[in-house]
Amino acid sequence: MDAPNHHLKSDLCPPSAVSHGVGIAGLVGLMLWVAVALHFGMDGSYAGMAGVLACGVPMVLWSLLMDKVHLRPSTGIDWKNPKPLRETLDISLVKIAGLWATWAGIAILYCLARWYWDGGYRFAMDMFAAAAPWLFILSIPYVIWLDRRMIEPRDGAYAFGQLVVGGAGRPDRGAVKNHLRSWLVKGFFLAFMLSIVPGNFADMIHVGSAGIFAGPVELARFLIALMFVVDVAFATVGYLLTMKPLDAHIRTAEPTMAGWVAALICYPPFVLMNNGGPLDYHSGTQDWSVWFAGHPVLLWVAGAVLVALTAIYAWATVAFGLRFSNLTHRGILTHGPYRWSKHPAYLSKNLFWWLSTLPFLVTNGSLTDMVRNTALLAVVSGVYYWRARTEEAHLSADPDYVAYAEWMERNGPVPKLVAWLTGRKRELAAAE
Repeated sequence: MDAPNHHLKSDLCPPSAVSHGVGIAGLVGLMLWVAVALHFGMDGSYAGMAGVLACGVPMVLWSLLMDKVHLRPSTGIDWKNPKPLRETLDISLVKIAGLWATWAGIAILYCLARWYWDGGYRFAMDMFAAAAPWLFILSIPYVIWLDRRMIEPRDGAYAFGQLVVGGAGRPDRGAVKNHLRSWLVKGFFLAFMLSIVPGNFADMIHVGSAGIFAGPVELARFLIALMFVVDVAFATVGYLLTMKPLDAHIRTAEPTMAGWVAALICYPPFVLMNNGGPLDYHSGTQDWSVWFAGHPVLLWVAGAVLVALTAIYAWATVAFGLRFSNLTHRGILTHGPYRWSKHPAYLSKNLFWWLSTLPFLVTNGSLTDMVRNTALLAVVSGVYYWRARTEEAHLSADPDYVAYAEWMERNGPVPKLVAWLTGRKRELAAAE
């Protein structure tokens, strides 16, 4: 007879790299600013950026003062034993050369890509242009100061600097590749986030000033717009603060082409789901408020579900604290909605699209559009499943993620629901 299985009573979820407190601190700061902006009708571009600041500063303070993230071994920093300057200065100079060359390369890519000089992206380019001189100047004392305290200061920036200056030893090719991939992620997604911050914030202010309590549709639209402001603000902070003293640095960037393709086709200018794109599922459709018009109960229910799904999506970003980033490993999250599913943002986002669009209903009566829209949205959901799988493959190199994934398989509500729906739970029970 098999021994009783006692491990279930002590099957605790692995610890999260981010605390609840850091996300809550950022959310409180952002909501205070939103309240001020709504009161005064502040809908300008810099009001949106002030929201990012109001979100980021409390998170930095909480991380340093409460969580003391700067003392974690994962930072690679030994604060108590700084090295003499003469031991690290040459390393720092090579690293600075690598950083400057990296930034120059990103600037050239921005110049070559035409879309960065139109629409919202122009605001992002203006922000970069204003910040560039300060970044170049401040990088000198920062790198020199930090390298004295790094246990191993020869990182990816140093390896790339070796290629740039020559004669500084043989660079680690793997470190160079990871460095360049990491900065490509940051350069691409930070520009995108900065380009949408002003518009998202302005939309929220405009919706909020148009009578949000007039009915379920108006209230739902305001709350959804507010959730998107939260998501974008936290994501922008995440791309800005990839810093080792905050333990928010990029450990590794997605190494496979499949992972990059799966992510990039969801973002401009490569996005395939926009109007007129190959995966455009909106032909002849209307949103939920049209189909449920005249049915107050259905409007309230649908609006509540859509707000809840958006809140889960935003919560999944808030849970990252300072560390949100696509295509990177910056520590394993196991708290908040990540106790329910490994991919709560993807799951809630896709459910939102299905309910808000209702692709199988069209105003033109075309059966072709009904079938096409439904099939294309299914393909879009498949793209996000593909993204999830590539992310899991990337993170599985970390034993902490493997432990989390195994715990989730045993305990996660969403995996258990999927197993029950597919009959896999019965198969596993029979096998035992």
